[in-house]
Amino acid sequence: MFDDARSKKVILLSHCLLNQNSISDGTADRPSQFNEIVEWLMTHRIGMIQLPCPELLCLGLNRRDDGGASRALLDENTRIRELMSKQDAMALLRKEAEETSKQIREYWKYGFQVLGVIGVDRSPSCGIDTTTKNGAEQPGRGVFMEVLSEAFSKIGITLRMTGTKTREKERAIEKIKELLGE
Repeated sequence: MFDDARSKKVILLSHCLLNQNSISDGTADRPSQFNEIVEWLMTHRIGMIQLPCPELLCLGLNRRDDGGASRALLDENTRIRELMSKQDAMALLRKEAEETSKQIREYWKYGFQVLGVIGVDRSPSCGIDTTTKNGAEQPGRGVFMEVLSEAFSKIGITLRMTGTKTREKERAIEKIKELLGE
């Protein structure tokens, strides 16, 4: 089954790596997507699974404050993290993480390689290696990546993860290569 032209290799990406239009006001580094990552994955014939944007789902495009871009980035990220950590947002994040887990199991069931997760460091939601807490960039995962990791663990899924930053093109590709063991 599925013995056609497909590579049978997929990787999960934070939503904003494929759609910069979804991120909080004042933080876009690119007009649309992180071209270098997209092109590298396409060249290596790796399918891209776009994760949902947790902040957009839970807080809306303006992150519940039209003045968000007027704050310092780390202060705004801290505000967003606090909102994302509330009970109603966490319930939605758990639901999204469970749905993502189901997709991964389905790919594995049919022999596809799920190569890992690429997140966005410093993000209060999708950071992998760093996130924002208490007005500072700190080691650790964003709220959604924590929930996603927990959902994966519950059903025995272990995926490697790495974080990128849209302003660090070369380093982002290096980190993806490290993730994939190249």
